[in-house]
Amino acid sequence: MTLSMYQASVPVFLRALNNLQHVLRRGEAHAEARKYDASLLLQGRLTVDMLPLTRQVQIATDMAKNGCARLAGVDPLKFEDNEASFAELHARIERAVDYIKSFQPEQIDGSETRAVTIKTRNGEQHFEGQGYLLHFVIPNLFFHCTAAYAILREAGADLGKADFIGKA
Repeated sequence: MTLSMYQASVPVFLRALNNLQHVLRRGEAHAEARKYDASLLLQGRLTVDMLPLTRQVQIATDMAKNGCARLAGVDPLKFEDNEASFAELHARIERAVDYIKSFQPEQIDGSETRAVTIKTRNGEQHFEGQGYLLHFVIPNLFFHCTAAYAILREAGADLGKADFIGKA
């Protein structure tokens, strides 16, 4: 049996975002247990030239929701990138999850050769759907989820591999 584009994208995106939601909750609980302002974690980063936690979550959600939309051949839903609290980050993830769940297999399946053009800070990048999914969206999604995990872990949150991977 072959793996469809929908199977290779939507379930992967949903699991990554649900696990990211869990990791954020653990980070927030850590701040509460230590009795410090949880918003301090939102600007946390591992090094000075790294994007902060808030931006890592924003990019992760953008990768997943925009990936679905582009594979389906529709304009992605835009988010404002103005989250300033854990509650707002949780709401963003929930909106992204709801949006991703709205896509049906028939919208994404068959998108292996669909032309996808994205604008990045380095200019336009052109892909075919399968390459876009496997070589751009999935690596970027996991990079930013991993960065968010690492920021919170370094800050002392009680996190381990099982929190990142989630339940099978």
